[in-house]
Amino acid sequence: MTSKTEWVERRSVETLHEAASPQIRDQLGLALYEIDGAAVSVCAGDGSILLNRTIGLGLNAPATEAGIARIKAIYDAAEVGRYFIHVAPQAEPKNKIRHWLGNAGFETTRGWMKFFRDNAPAELAKSDLTVREIDSSNADDFARVCGNAFDISKAAQPALAALVDHPNWHIFMSFDGETPAGTGGLYVEDGAAVVDYGATDPKFRRRGSQSIVLAARIEAARALGVTLITTETGEAVEGDAQHSYSNILKRGFHEDYLRENWALPK
Repeated sequence: MTSKTEWVERRSVETLHEAASPQIRDQLGLALYEIDGAAVSVCAGDGSILLNRTIGLGLNAPATEAGIARIKAIYDAAEVGRYFIHVAPQAEPKNKIRHWLGNAGFETTRGWMKFFRDNAPAELAKSDLTVREIDSSNADDFARVCGNAFDISKAAQPALAALVDHPNWHIFMSFDGETPAGTGGLYVEDGAAVVDYGATDPKFRRRGSQSIVLAARIEAARALGVTLITTETGEAVEGDAQHSYSNILKRGFHEDYLRENWALPK
């Protein structure tokens, strides 16, 4: 059975598809499949791994070699060359899943560290920027700042903008006056939350945007009765400044586990 940490992140990925209009889905080739209990997110019109990834492999049901081949065939048919297959430590069957992925041509790339925290108050963050939860009037600003940070094309950014109106998503933005500076999303369901889409416009870096946006999301989650908050970022590697990693720890998160990312060779 999938952990709640993996489950709530999976739900946040699925709702990206739910929030997008049929027109957006058709224009982008945005599609969601379920293979062996895993959610397979595909975006033929954009190469971002945030839109092209498989989550939950080997968690709700054991992975199979045939299932991995089907996942690969789906991305091949969409002509998506770069995508991640997430493999959590608890994925089954432990003694076969990595062997099957390797046989299918996948290799491990930089993993994502998963973090968790309870609903304790967030440490206060300082910034000369302000922060607030936004509505649809700032949806395009959120999509632009976040999309540019994560290499999501202008064509695909309307899919991000649609999250602002989804009932389970709470989107926050930092401002310099009325000028958008940074973003962050909070997805809430069944007492659990994931914080995602944290990004800063390059013109406003080093002004504490991510700290105040993360703190605001934690406080919002607490107000909504959330007892488990999770997030993730790239694993610590030598030579990387790890600003996001350290900021997450400062806000009361704890390392949970390292989740492998499998991809086809570049």
